Amino acid sequence: MTERCGYIAIVGRPNVGKSTLLNRILGQKLSITSRKPQTTRHQILGMKTEDEVQAIYVDTPGLHEGYTEKALNRYINKVASSTIKDVDLAVFVIDRTKWTNEDQVVLEKIKAANVPCILAVNKVDFLAEKTDLLPFLQEVSQKMDFVDVFPISAKHGKNVEELEKKIATQLPEG
Repeated sequence: MTERCGYIAIVGRPNVGKSTLLNRILGQKLSITSRKPQTTRHQILGMKTEDEVQAIYVDTPGLHEGYTEKALNRYINKVASSTIKDVDLAVFVIDRTKWTNEDQVVLEKIKAANVPCILAVNKVDFLAEKTDLLPFLQEVSQKMDFVDVFPISAKHGKNVEELEKKIATQLPEG
């Protein structure tokens, strides 16, 4: 395999599992996880080197619409938005079968940054009706020309290895 190295932003609205995904990929708890929104307030970098691939992951604070009356919310949105512009690839994490206005805000920022993007539909292990997943995947895959769409469980590792393999193919050579 050709040597590849690059930066990957893990982006999404609050509480979709961005930090959990980073921790799973790195195999250690680097990023704090909590049910409380805005636990991640700064970029957190994690690096993984495997074979001929070096991936530098950037866990970003959750992007959300509105809530700009508080300085902390404005700061968090600014940090997450600026990160998207400076990476080689974005992994856009959303919650299973639920597309929100905040997801749309994140999608618009990814489109504006003109960065290749993989969609990771997280928490599929919590689906009551697994039959709901396929129509949802088809629907969200139409929202942008995603590199790929992966249903995952960051918490339990389902499909995360396959996601990592796809990420590796998208990083710049050299």
